[in-house]
Amino acid sequence: MRRFRFPILALVAVLATACLEKSPFVPRIEDVTFAPELGVNLAASTKTASGMYYRDITVGGGATIPTTNGDTAFVRYQGWLRNNVSFDNNLSAAQPFAFVTGSGGVIAGFDEGVRGMRVGGVRQLIIPPALGYGANGSGAIPGNSILIFTITLTRVGSPTTP
Repeated sequence: MRRFRFPILALVAVLATACLEKSPFVPRIEDVTFAPELGVNLAASTKTASGMYYRDITVGGGATIPTTNGDTAFVRYQGWLRNNVSFDNNLSAAQPFAFVTGSGGVIAGFDEGVRGMRVGGVRQLIIPPALGYGANGSGAIPGNSILIFTITLTRVGSPTTP
């Protein structure tokens, strides 16, 4: 039995190395470079327990999005990859984008990122892949992308409020 010990250990080492080589690289927000045009300033941002960062560019003066679920947030937004490529926005849409907090209607980082905002406020979100589109990506967003959003909260209401 002892003579098979080395080949089994070698096989385990080869398989473990193969698995590691196939695992995708997931960047850490703190370790990447952001295009200067994005104005990302991690030192001036707040890091949440989930690993995303946010920074209030303008603190609004209106109603606040509560930390509980079930309120409708009406927002204008633009999203970028860290190389300053914009992948989505609703800036020219006739109506703001609306979603119910906690409903799963948006990526987790976006939902978390509006919590505590006040109407009229502008906030920058830096969202890690785990709270965005993960390893799979989505459309023009490659897998394991860090996402940067600038969002403006235009209104808060209940899902039935017009």
